[in-house]
Amino acid sequence: MATMTTWRSDDPAGPGLEAARVVLGGGGMRAVGRMVRTTDNGVFTASYRLVVGTSGALERLVVDAAGEDRERQLTITRNEDGVWLADEGSGASRIDAGDALDVDLAFSPVFNALPIRRLDLHRESSEHTVPMVFLALPELTVEVTEQTYRTVSLSEPAVVGFSAGDFAAEITVDPDGMVVDYPGIALRV
Repeated sequence: MATMTTWRSDDPAGPGLEAARVVLGGGGMRAVGRMVRTTDNGVFTASYRLVVGTSGALERLVVDAAGEDRERQLTITRNEDGVWLADEGSGASRIDAGDALDVDLAFSPVFNALPIRRLDLHRESSEHTVPMVFLALPELTVEVTEQTYRTVSLSEPAVVGFSAGDFAAEITVDPDGMVVDYPGIALRV
């Protein structure tokens, strides 16, 4: 099933839009998206191509980001053995991401759907703290972090609690686990 979805920024730091074509099926997911954001540090644009395997784990992500100062590109892959590689165009280097299965692209609600869908948090009540490969925008710096996701409500629409460091939010998701409302980040339009 392919859908085209748009979110507007709900961030007090500045306006933004993201549009993505998302294809769901068999536990996997493909997405092609683009965002434009205004932040305290200026305006940037980013585009991505995402492939998630049938196990729900990331297989490949390509991100292009451009700010006022420069353009950047990063490809991240995770092979069947769990090895993460990052390539900025000058050869791949290994990311020590431990048991991470997901990547979180800053400002994008599409990427919060990855652990929500993989862990079925929109269908079964549970809580998980997971290692995460976090990709900052527009810098495209990579950091391995921990994020906690927990089911708050299974009524339709489902609500999933999210926390990372000092930040916490309750994310509303549709029956497919895709983000509808992420307070402070994005609202589906």
